[in-house]
Formats: sequence, structure tokens, C-alpha cells
Amino acid sequence: MILLGILLMGISTASCALANELWQFYALFGILLSLGTVFCGGPVMIPVVSKWFTRRRGAAIGIVVAGGALSFSMVTYAEYLISMFDWRLAFVLLAVTAIGVCIPLILSFFRGQSQQQVEPSVETEEVSVSANKNSQESVLVVNYSGNIPLGQILRDYRLWLIALAYMLYMGIANYLVVAHQVVFFLDLGYDSIFAASIAGSVGIFAALGALSGFLSDRIGRERIFTACCVLSIVSLLILLSLEDASNPWALYIFVLSFGFPMGLFSPALIAGAADLFYGKHFGTVNGILFMGFGIGGAIGPWLGGYIFDIAGNY
Repeated sequence: MILLGILLMGISTASCALANELWQFYALFGILLSLGTVFCGGPVMIPVVSKWFTRRRGAAIGIVVAGGALSFSMVTYAEYLISMFDWRLAFVLLAVTAIGVCIPLILSFFRGQSQQQVEPSVETEEVSVSANKNSQESVLVVNYSGNIPLGQILRDYRLWLIALAYMLYMGIANYLVVAHQVVFFLDLGYDSIFAASIAGSVGIFAALGALSGFLSDRIGRERIFTACCVLSIVSLLILLSLEDASNPWALYIFVLSFGFPMGLFSPALIAGAADLFYGKHFGTVNGILFMGFGIGGAIGPWLGGYIFDIAGNY
């Protein structure tokens, strides 16, 4: 499935070079590319990693999420390709890059490894869980058995609140900013390369935030959620204070206060969901979380554009 997703992602990206009408971009970039990303991204990777790790689940998921966060740095790469060539050839080169990097990585990881070698043994998982019997996660042993009926999980209000939080924070709030930040910086008077480099830096700090997922293992998921929300509010206040290109230093503070919590939020939230619902149906649980994120990610950029059209500015 992962290889299929990578190929679909690459083919759809390269096909955008042939597009001449808006609906073609919607079909290729909005639908096919999204399907490819789902097949080779978080909805597939995270349940696997959640199965491998229990005691340091937040840290493990954070490493996976960091890879996705680093993809934001591709904005700078894409801007460079467009400036060197044109946008059509840039799509093709982006597709070649994605396929040329991702497929060898996947093949090198799984080559020569049997299913038993890749997946941890049940005994290892049981030891990991019992090692936490004196911690707050001791209440999770019953859930970890994997015998929770799917219907019971779907009726649990906590699942839907977690999905709602993912939709509102990551999907709508963060992706509204991610989608419009470069244009906003250009409107302030910065050149395109600098604007794209700032957007790429957001991805780097998001990756650092994701790699800090171990913090949720140590101080608790809820405290991490609170800290992420506070830092994100600070970043938006910084953007609201900008009127021109005279304060580039403010953008570096924005990069830190926006990118870091954006990266840290996902591993903490997903690890929290795994704490509660891990078992044979966690793939479905993870899919529901990403469905919420996807719905929010569709609403956020559109909402930002709609507000801009009405207000005339960001």
C-alpha cells in the first residue's frame, strides 16, 4: 500500500504539469495526490509505529510526524525550481524527487525482513505495558488488550472530541495560516524567496516540535495541548502586529512560536488516542482522527481566502 501511495503521489504531481484548467488541478492535486498521501502517510504509518512502541509512544510518533513536518521545507525547494525553470517543469521535478527518495527508503527498510522481524512480539508489548503499572498509564492496560469492540469505541465521546480538536487546531487554524502565509508575507513587501524560506523554516521548527513528542510522555498530553494553544495564539498576535516589511525579526519569532507547537501537537494527540483506544481497531481510530484533520484542512485554506475576499486584507 505504501509503494502504491508513493507512485500515485508522484504520478498525480507530475500530471499537474499538463493541467490547463482549474478543475484539473482540483482532480489531480486535490483528489489523487491526497489519496496517494493517505496510502503512504500518517494513516498507515502511525498505527504501525503505535504497535511497536508503548512506553515512549509520544516520542516514536513524533519521529514519524517530523518527516511530514519537514515536507514544509519543500516550499523553498519548489520556489527555487519555479524561479530556475517554470511551474510545469517544477511539478515534474518535484514528482521525480518524491519517488526517487521515498521508494528506496521504503524498500531498504523492509527488504530482507520478515513480518516477525519487523513487528514486535506480544511478549515484548506485555512487558512494556506492565513496566508502566505504577504510572498514570496503568489504567490503559485493559484498553491495550485490543479486545474493545469497534462499536464501543465509536460510541465513546472522547474519540470524537479528539477528532474535533485535530480538525479545529491542526486542520482549520494551522492550515489556514500555512496556506496563506507566503502570500501574506509578499503583501507585506518581502520578496518571494524570503517569503518561501520563512514558510520552509516553519516546517523545520515543526519537525523539531514533532521530535519533542517525548515531552508528552513525561509531562502529560494535556499540558502539551495547552502549551501548543498558547504558543499558537502568540504567533497569530505577531502576524496581526505586522504592517510592512520593516520588522523581519518578528517573522523569526513567528516561525518558532507557530512551527514548534504545530509539530508537537500531532504526536501528543495521536499518542493520547492510542493510550485510550489502542488495539486491533486503532487503524480505524487513526483514520477518524485524520478524517477530522482532512476536513479541517479543506475548510481552513478556503476560509482564509473567503475572509480575505470579504475584508480585502489578511
